[in-house]
Amino acid sequence: MPKKILTGTVISDKPNKTVTVLVERKYQHPILKKVVKVKKKYNAHDENNKYKNGDKVSIIESKPFSKNKKFEVMENIK
Repeated sequence: MPKKILTGTVISDKPNKTVTVLVERKYQHPILKKVVKVKKKYNAHDENNKYKNGDKVSIIESKPFSKNKKFEVMENIK
């Protein structure tokens, strides 16, 4: 099974070796046919504390680093 790759914005870098990434996705509601915007926060592993608030990053699914941390920062997007 392929690993999930998501794109989002770093909204918090306070914990050590962790960033919180806000991922936003849009989809059309099946009955109302309205475009719905959904936001979700993911904790991602950042080994060198390299990423700061406002950075656009890609995160990839990986082995669990802790209870809530199941993603790892892959790269910075320009």
